[in-house]
Formats: sequence, structure tokens, C-alpha cells
Amino acid sequence: MVLKDIKDGSSSPPQPSGSFSKSSPLEMGVVDPYNRKSSPESILDAEKVEKKPGGWRAITFILGNETLERLGTIGLLSNFMVYLTKVFRLEQVDASNVINIWSGFTNLTPLVGAFISDTYAGRFKTIAFASFATLLGLVTLTLTASLPQLHPASCNIQQPLTCIGPNKLQFGILLLGLGFLSIGSGGIRPCSIPFGVDQFDQRTEEGVKGVASFFNWYYMTFTVVLIITQTVVVYIQDQISWIIGFSIPTGLMACAVVMFFAGMKRYVYVKPEGSIFSGIAQVVVAARKKRKLKVAAEDDGTVTYYDPPIKNSVLSKIHRSNQFRFLNKAAVIIEGDVTPEGAPADKWRLCSIQEVEEVKCLIRIVPVWSAGIISLAAMSQQGTFTVSQALKMDRHLGPNFQIPAGSLSVISLLTIGIFLPLYDRVFVPFMRRITGHKSGITVLQRIGTGIVFAILSMIVAGIVERMRRIRSIKAGDPAGMTPMSVFWLSPQLILMGLCEAFNIIGQIEFFNSQFPEHMRSIANSLFSLSFACSSYLSSFLVTIVHKFTGGHGRPDWLNKDLNVGKLDYFYYLIAVLGVVNLVYFWYCARGYRYKVGLQIGDFEEDKCFDDVEMVSKKQLK
Repeated sequence: MVLKDIKDGSSSPPQPSGSFSKSSPLEMGVVDPYNRKSSPESILDAEKVEKKPGGWRAITFILGNETLERLGTIGLLSNFMVYLTKVFRLEQVDASNVINIWSGFTNLTPLVGAFISDTYAGRFKTIAFASFATLLGLVTLTLTASLPQLHPASCNIQQPLTCIGPNKLQFGILLLGLGFLSIGSGGIRPCSIPFGVDQFDQRTEEGVKGVASFFNWYYMTFTVVLIITQTVVVYIQDQISWIIGFSIPTGLMACAVVMFFAGMKRYVYVKPEGSIFSGIAQVVVAARKKRKLKVAAEDDGTVTYYDPPIKNSVLSKIHRSNQFRFLNKAAVIIEGDVTPEGAPADKWRLCSIQEVEEVKCLIRIVPVWSAGIISLAAMSQQGTFTVSQALKMDRHLGPNFQIPAGSLSVISLLTIGIFLPLYDRVFVPFMRRITGHKSGITVLQRIGTGIVFAILSMIVAGIVERMRRIRSIKAGDPAGMTPMSVFWLSPQLILMGLCEAFNIIGQIEFFNSQFPEHMRSIANSLFSLSFACSSYLSSFLVTIVHKFTGGHGRPDWLNKDLNVGKLDYFYYLIAVLGVVNLVYFWYCARGYRYKVGLQIGDFEEDKCFDDVEMVSKKQLK
């Protein structure tokens, strides 16, 4: 698959930030959170920012809080499919739908959290409130395991009629706890990374290195947390006690809250400057109001665009392009648009070129973003039906130790941990010699490769499930157990780990490089939205397949008895959708135009543009 890049050759040449001379008074609204210079502007706006040390002293508390918070939430939920089926007595399809619908809602809430943080509360207050909500959610779910009144009574599995599911109160308390966790995720996920970045002055070399190091530590701690939760915590839940297994994550979350507040005196606090959602709306409205203006495709000097100096919080200036040219009308100055001081008379009629180009960045990203949803839906099967398969297979590792079904996803994590160093040290240098591209392959090629691995994973999963079902039926075990090692699931999990190494990390890099720096909270929210859509898609597919593949005396594909159902057909269905999605992604990627910007200060070509070219340097010559 060859993905080509299209540079926007119609882009206007870079202009100095002060090209519109009357706009210089607008600099009075600039906020410098790091107090790098004693300009009149920063002095007048000093009340917007509290001066705090920041740096690694603050990052220590932020990373500590993040690590303990993830240990708490992921530790409780990593084995949740087993908890819902064994303790709450939910059917396999119902448990899968609960997880998918809740996961989808949880990944939608960061959009709301980002809006509240940017517009009203600020990142610190948003994370603080969300941390308490998360702790309350974990306490509630721990109570569902601890109090007999809050979960169904135990029963004899050999006599299914004695196994009664949860009543309305029990199910309602369960959903209440999940709701609190969703609120917590909505505040923590979009703000944690930007709050960490706030602690560094990115206009200094030390600050840039600090941010890069912060991302590395952030991802490393996240991987370590996943491994610990899906081994130690899951084993405690599965083999010792659900009460202890839930209490440990809850206690860790309480420690996370304490650690977060312990660093209050060391943080840099950047107060909200207004939501970028309103800025997006202003560009669209302004362009619509001026839709009847005639603007030439090439700049002939007859049109004046509003191009004031940008805020200090913006690190790169994006110059005007002709893609989505209709939006450029929002920046065209007509009579009455500008006050004598050079400011817009009405922000809903006149926007700057920078604001217009930021909206274009978002529009360009949406098609590529949408193509990642189906591959994420394939990944979500690791926590649902893969666990169901593992429960029916031989999980013994030696005579006395049995692997918890919820721990199998560690295989994917180990794949990532082993592969990423090889990717960085072997694959990238090798591909660099072939393509001439500094990253070996481009970001979009990396995402596309991840989509291919997701398809292969589902095909292999279908083949393995067919083998498992045939062997189980031949064995004739009344409980449906299969004389087949659970490690037969390893190939599909390894392929899914490679999918994550290419696709997920590629998407993170893509969003963070193609969004303007001050819009990265939206980038993180958009990434969470991908998981939300994939969860809802997975739930939709499960519901449709469960409803329409059975009937007339035939069991459905997702029957609670895996030996009666056809789970392999469901995997093949996702693989077919993945192939269609791969074609769609190729179409979107081949026409994608990268953000072209200027680094403020020296007006050199933006580094992120070089990092993500889709065509090698040899091809561009």
C-alpha cells in the first residue's frame, strides 16, 4: 500500500506575524504562563497566571498521581468481564454490551471535560474534581463486591436454574459506580497530559526536552501499570478474593488523590482562556456570513486578510492555504469589520488566518480519524470474547498454577514492549535507507500497517476458535471445557499487540503533530472519541449478530454456549469490515495534506511537518 502526500502547493507564502499593522494592540491579550519576559502585556495579564516553579519537581507528583490512578481504575476493570459473568450472573452478550456501552460513554466524556477545563475551571480544578469522582466510583464498585445485598447470591453452576441475575437495585448500584468512573475519566483523560506539559517552558531547549521526556515516562508508566494490573491484581481477584482485588485499586486511588494535592505548591497553573469550540464555531459562522464574497483562488492583492500577531501560548504560526478555500472568507476584512484599534468589531464576522487554519486542521483530520474506529473495535474483543474463550480452555501453567483469563492481554503488552525497541533501533534505520524518510515510514503508513495487523488478528482468532470448538465437541465435557492450551490464543494477541504498536501509537503521534499545540486537549479528546465510537460499534455488532443470526431452531453466533455458537464467524465479520475500512483509509490518507507552519521566533519550517511527511525525501526531489 503506497500512501502519497499532497503538499498544499497553493498555500500562500509565509508572512510575518505583524503583517496587519493595526492589529498590534491585540497583543495585550497575550498570556505568558512562564513569565519569560517582563513585557507590558505579560505584566497587565499577570493575574491570569499563578507563578509556580513547575518543571520536574511538579512532574513527579503528576506522574505519581497518574500511575496510582491508572493502577486503581485499570486494576478494577481489567477483569470486569469475568466479574460480570461470575459474580453478577450476566449472560455473555449482556456483559459484553455493558462493558462496550460504558466504555463508549466513558470515552465521550473527555470532550465535555476538555470544554469545562478550557472554558471555566482550568486543568488543575478539573483533574481534582475528577479524581474525587473516580474514587467515589471505585468505592461504589468495591461495595458491590463486599456487601451481599449488592450482588446476586451465589449458586451452583451445575444447576443453571439456581443462578439468578442481579435485581434492579443491584444493577442500578453497579451502573452508578460506573457512572462516577465515567465522570472521573472525563476530567482526567483530556487534562492530565496538557497539565504535565504546562509545567515546562516550551520556548526553551530545556523545556522542549522536558516535554519529550515527559511523554516517554508517561507511556512507560502506563505500560508498567497495565502489566501489574493484568497479572497481580487480576490474579488476586480471580484466585483469592474479589473484595481484596477491588479494595487494593480503591486504596491506590485514594493515595493518588493525596499525592496530587501534595504537589499543589509546585505546579504551574494556567488559567482557562476560553474554549476552542467557540473559536471553531466563530470561523464557521463568519465564513457563512461572507459566503457571497468573491475571492480569487490565487492572492492577487485585492483582498486583505486579518493576520494579527498570535498569542504567546501558540508556538507555531500556520500560514494561509487554499484547501477548503471557502473558510478563508472568514478572515477577509470588509468595511466595518475592524475597530480603529485593529481589533475585530465582531468575532462572529471576522476571524484571523490562524483561527481559520486551525479549523482546517480539524477538518483534515476527521476522515483519517474515522478510519481508526474499526481497528479499535477489533482490539476491544480482547476484553470480552477472548476472555470467554480463555475460560473454556486449559489455563494451567504447571500443576498448581492457573492463569487468570483476564491476564491474557499481557501477551499483547509484552509484544509491544519487545517490539518497540526493535522498531526504533532496527526497523526505522532499515526503512530509512530504503525510503529516505527520517522516520522510516510515515505516520499514516504506520497507522495503515496497524489496520492490516488488526485484520490478520481477527482472521487468526476465527481460525483458532474453530479449532477450539471442534476439539471441545469431540472431548464431550459437560461444562464445555476444551483440552487445548490457552496459549493457542497467543498468535491473535501478538498480532493485536503489533496493531497497537503501529496503529495506536501512530494515531497519538498523528493527532499531536497535526493539531496546533494549544489544541492538544482536543487531540486527546478526539483519540478518546475513537475508543468511544469503537465501543459503540462493537456493541452494535454484538447486538445485531445476536439478534439476527439465530432463529428457526438455529442458535445465534454469540450463544452463551461457545460450542453451540459460531464465534469464529463473528471474528471473520470484523475482519471483512476491516478490509473495507483499509480501502477507505487508503483513500483518505492518499489525499491528506499536512499542516505547514512556522516556528514562532525564528520562522523556520515547523519541525512537526518534516516528521510526518508521507512521501520520502527522495520522492519529493
